[in-house]
Amino acid sequence: MNLRRAAWVAAAIFWTLFGLVTGVQLWLSMITHGHSVPRLLAYNMLVWDGWLAITAVVVMLVRRYPAVTGRNLLIHVLAAFVAAVAHICYWVGLILVMHPFDPMPFGWTEISFSGSLFGRLPLELVLYGVVAASAHAMEYAIRARDLELSLAKSRLHALELQIQPHFLFNTLNAISTLVRAERNREAVTMIAGLSEMFRYMLDRSEQQLVALEEESAMVSRYFEIQRMRFPDRFTFDIDVAADVRRAAVPTFILQPLAENAIRHGIAQSSGPGTVTVRAFRDKNDLRIEMFNSGRLTDAFGSGVGLRNTRERLRQLFGDAQQFSLTSAAGGVLAAMTIPWEEALARGNR
Repeated sequence: MNLRRAAWVAAAIFWTLFGLVTGVQLWLSMITHGHSVPRLLAYNMLVWDGWLAITAVVVMLVRRYPAVTGRNLLIHVLAAFVAAVAHICYWVGLILVMHPFDPMPFGWTEISFSGSLFGRLPLELVLYGVVAASAHAMEYAIRARDLELSLAKSRLHALELQIQPHFLFNTLNAISTLVRAERNREAVTMIAGLSEMFRYMLDRSEQQLVALEEESAMVSRYFEIQRMRFPDRFTFDIDVAADVRRAAVPTFILQPLAENAIRHGIAQSSGPGTVTVRAFRDKNDLRIEMFNSGRLTDAFGSGVGLRNTRERLRQLFGDAQQFSLTSAAGGVLAAMTIPWEEALARGNR
């Protein structure tokens, strides 16, 4: 439920409860008069629920004329008097229609409209002030939240922009290595793969979350490209459980892990190496593990890619996420845990 809808639900509950409480107080003060309790309570609830309609008007006025200038403040003062008179008329009309105080008769002759107006006007004006102040506070809260979300998206976008050139540099460096070794066919294939990966990035540049199956497909493509550099000594395996393929993950979140596994694991070893990716559901979380053969060194976790990965996870999920980089039997294990969420269909994003 968004903030505005929650505020309207709270307003409806408040005015209904306010009417119920005042109705009970009125009945207790007149308990010996023999009034109909259901009718008396219904009358009071309808009286104060009338302020829900006035609240809608006040909120509209606050959005259009925030009370930050003398002119706008005057508009609200005039609106307060109009709302007060309108509600008092509605109040008197309910008495005449519902007869809540039967068996005591009430008609036009028994009601002093001027007395009701001046007797109830101060309360009505105070209520307008309270509603207007609450509406201003809500608008400021919504704007502050929207600004915070905008800043968070900007920070995430900046982190993504740092990762992409880093990835491009590493891949172009691998292509140049193939060209120098006169392995032109592999270089051309790698360029085609690079083009495919950049198309993926561009297509999803406005998305913070994508399906895990899309991310794992791109990582598989990246590993296939890298296998051209190490045809005799690099193998990889990606094991994504069927029930997590539609899990939502941050866009391009696996790429820095894959680059680190190649750069600091496979490339640093002269013998055969492997990278294994596993993804599975752990209760209400999604867990992704990437293992690579090699040795955990200081350089492994100090690069731009992993630093930005940690920061992106923190920005998106706060304390609900975990990321670790540890030595494992025969290699290094990078693991992340994020809250489980199913990715939306692309057309609905």
